Amino acid sequence: MRRIPDVLDVWFDSGSMPYAQVHYPFENLDWFQGHYPGDFIVEYIGQTRGWFYTLHVLATALFDRPAFKTCVAHGIVLGFDGQKMSKSLRNYPDVTEVFDRDGSDAMRWFLMASPILRGGNLIVTEQGIRDGVRQVLLPLWNTYSFLALYAPKVGTWRVDSVHVLDRYILAKLAVLRDDLSESMEVYDIPGACEHLRQFTEALTNWYVRRSRSRFWAEDADAIDTLHTVLEVTTRLAAPLLPLITEIIWRGLTRERSVHLTDWPAPDLLPSDADLVAAMDQVRDVCSAASSLRKAKKLRVRLPLPKLIVAVENPQLLRPFVDLIGDELNVKQVELTDAIDTYGRFELTVNARVAGPRLGKDVQAAIKAVKAGDGVINPDGTLLAGPAVLTPDEYNSRLVAADPESTAALPDGAGLVVLDGTVTAELEAEGWAKDRIRELQELRKSTGLDVSDRIRVVMSVPAEREDWARTHRDLIAGEILATDFEFADLADGVAIGDGVRVSIEKT
Repeated sequence: MRRIPDVLDVWFDSGSMPYAQVHYPFENLDWFQGHYPGDFIVEYIGQTRGWFYTLHVLATALFDRPAFKTCVAHGIVLGFDGQKMSKSLRNYPDVTEVFDRDGSDAMRWFLMASPILRGGNLIVTEQGIRDGVRQVLLPLWNTYSFLALYAPKVGTWRVDSVHVLDRYILAKLAVLRDDLSESMEVYDIPGACEHLRQFTEALTNWYVRRSRSRFWAEDADAIDTLHTVLEVTTRLAAPLLPLITEIIWRGLTRERSVHLTDWPAPDLLPSDADLVAAMDQVRDVCSAASSLRKAKKLRVRLPLPKLIVAVENPQLLRPFVDLIGDELNVKQVELTDAIDTYGRFELTVNARVAGPRLGKDVQAAIKAVKAGDGVINPDGTLLAGPAVLTPDEYNSRLVAADPESTAALPDGAGLVVLDGTVTAELEAEGWAKDRIRELQELRKSTGLDVSDRIRVVMSVPAEREDWARTHRDLIAGEILATDFEFADLADGVAIGDGVRVSIEKT
């Protein structure tokens, strides 16, 4: 093959690429018929009036059909100063340093999860790359490391556990499989990355954290479920994170490569949409209540008396009341559907959307809504004065009556009300839990195994002795102390609030 020296037009020439590359129609007729039009092309969004355009012009003129089926148009990669990358300006991170420090998967994720694959521009910063490591790569690796460290045996493929957390994460994984399949089919790579990020959050910050005691107790259901989840997750994430998934896959299965496996089938995992919806709302409740606790500057280990959860369907959360209470360290969780007792829905008209359709009536609709005369109909439309607005023509926001103690759930799903009253009894229990954390850190720093039993001698200031003795059994049970006594210590290890301890393995 040789290139002709004269070019009629550079864009006409580039638009001829599908034919010229195989010398069609003079050769390779069968090959061309089987490969044209192309399934996918990718180029800078500026090619909309260049290469993309001329490809279609020629294809239409010659065959009366499109030149390609799918196109990804990307934006521009910019330096950290917002300008085009320049070797002379050195306005971008050193690639070798990034690869050595964060790995090439980190750079790959940074690009794929960004708006650049939707035609937007992207400023490359080291912090942006590290955010991907923090949000996805490191949690995924830490979960694998956790399983390898605490599982006494190699896990096996199982999806039959009846434990609610196991059932949830397996069903959540089934949702991820469907969401990623859908995103990949339409070449929505940033959307696929966001689905994986959200699942990783649920896996690490909910399932694994809430299941730690089960792993320490060598629970076979927990071990096998996490093994199964990681095995499927690596297969799903392999196109996005090819290197870290390869290492995890080989460690889990001892097989040759994750990239030689099939995409998980739709019926591979159990589905439970109701459980996923309920547990996701539980997580939203816990997140909102934790934010309230943080805003009140009430430490996590300090028990609080009560949490009220006001949602449209409280029965959905009824089976998880104990889980919510344990997660948030509150003594009582009350469920109710009386959302209007603790807040109200604030309506606003989206004039930019509604204006072109309603014309002058949009101002009347705005006045009606401001006066509190807007009514949401069962079909989701809003009756506001003389106008009926469609759901995209107005906004509804749930506003708390007492913002200091009340927080809204995402998408206006309800409210949580946290009682921050601290009694002497609650303060004493919180003090004991603080000491438990410090003793657990001491166990770890002295090289004790998580299952080792210990003997503890504790010296407590006089003003805290009643608190310590009241919660002696709680402290001893949490730190696996088979022998626990109080005595004066001159040379013990100092922990918090004037307490000194000595520990030894029994």
